[in-house]
Amino acid sequence: MKNKLQLMGGLFCAGMLAFTVVDAKTLRLAYDADPVTLDIHEQLSGGVLQLAHMTFDPLIRWTKDLGFENRLATSHERLNDTTVRFNLRKGVKFHSGNSMTAADFSWTFDRLKNSQDFKGIFTNFSALNVVDDYTIDLVTTGPYPLVLHTATYIFPMDRKFYTGTDSNGKDKGEIVKNGASFASTNQSGTGPFTVTSREQGVKIEFERFSDYWDKSSPGNVDKIIFTPIKDEQTRVAALLSGGVDMIAPVSPNDFGQIRSNSKANLITKAGTRIIMFQMNQERRAELKDIRVRQAIVHAVNNDAIVKKIMKGFATTAGQMSPEGYLGHNPKLTPRFDLEEARNLMKEAGYENGFTLTMMAPNNRYVNDDKIAQAVAVMLSKINIKIDLQTMPKAQYWPMFDDRAADVMMIGWHSDTEDSANFNEFLTMTPNSDTGMGAYNSGNYSSSFVDESTMAANQETDPAKRASMLQAVEERIYQEAGIVPLHWQNLAWAARKGVNIEPIVNAMNFPYLGDLVID
Repeated sequence: MKNKLQLMGGLFCAGMLAFTVVDAKTLRLAYDADPVTLDIHEQLSGGVLQLAHMTFDPLIRWTKDLGFENRLATSHERLNDTTVRFNLRKGVKFHSGNSMTAADFSWTFDRLKNSQDFKGIFTNFSALNVVDDYTIDLVTTGPYPLVLHTATYIFPMDRKFYTGTDSNGKDKGEIVKNGASFASTNQSGTGPFTVTSREQGVKIEFERFSDYWDKSSPGNVDKIIFTPIKDEQTRVAALLSGGVDMIAPVSPNDFGQIRSNSKANLITKAGTRIIMFQMNQERRAELKDIRVRQAIVHAVNNDAIVKKIMKGFATTAGQMSPEGYLGHNPKLTPRFDLEEARNLMKEAGYENGFTLTMMAPNNRYVNDDKIAQAVAVMLSKINIKIDLQTMPKAQYWPMFDDRAADVMMIGWHSDTEDSANFNEFLTMTPNSDTGMGAYNSGNYSSSFVDESTMAANQETDPAKRASMLQAVEERIYQEAGIVPLHWQNLAWAARKGVNIEPIVNAMNFPYLGDLVID
């Protein structure tokens, strides 16, 4: 059913924009799937974060070289070991027409702390204090080295728009996980685009916000038509036939076809998103045995997956932290060894094997369904039979939240470009109160990992912090807490004249508000 959104201020007004009607362009965009919700705090996922950068603005944001640039903050300064002050931009309007003030940041901060998915990012923050209408202080529980990293996740929401009750008497600000709510179908942000219509799984249409504050933006896109196309080859065909202007992701299988086409450009970047499987120790007693988990890790040929399925467009991984992150431990290499895997299964008493259920998405990560199929075949060689189900990510994430299979795929790009974030969400003991372990579907639990990660988040000496995070990676490696596969690279493609190179980045949040189309 098509949702008619209760949005205000979404009509295009050329005279109030930094570009003229003659310059204004429409972008026809095709990703593998559309965001599952309009509530930017409901799900911590790439699709929702991309939406947040389109329709909201953060306090600060990442630059292409992994620095920071001001957005809704104009400046910041550290007052002491636990407090950073941000001066806010004046004259910013929400899509509803309401003016943005520090009170909106305070309301948003409280909501983030209550979000099941986002609270873990903010566990080291004790308060967001309002100094005056255009000044806020972010206060941490102790010395914390990642304040600016975390500030990139503060997108102020329109507190007046989201306060009160909807036509059903429900709280407009309520976060409903995988369900219907006012916030999941209505938006009022400060971002460059408003959502004007949405048909889940079919199409979303955006228009340039006439009162957008950033008049210096070079962007000349006034309308975006976002069509999800699950199939990789269909997406490429749509681009090369002129049906769409930009696509992502692009499978390595299609690079040659795009590069040989005179009407299209391919942009690639090295990636830091770890692709892995998690083994649910609460669902299956066999997976509690460290020898079984080690056997599974040893049975998976990461290198073959990268070479044959990813066509070399990935980096084989033996741990979560990629090279360049503080926690990267060069000793922890991939360890495919089928004979060792069989010996471990025999030692554990499972030489004859058993059956496990496995779930994976088929349109979230590059070649995700093919990777899952390959791993299922590899595990059969140690007599582990896999009952595999793959599904679109819109159906997959609720199943993941329910821990609906014994083995589940997850990909993770560190929210803070820091190793600790992997642990906070993927390997720390699940804790609904703190949000730690929110995406740990394997229920792996180690007091050493928990305590060391939290201690590292209080350590401001980079060398000491690196040592602590590397020790965490080593413990997870020893205990086979996860099955690491590879770090996935990034690729986008666009027709010539759609200048995506300046607006794509390693975080995979293209800043479409700044996109220029010739």
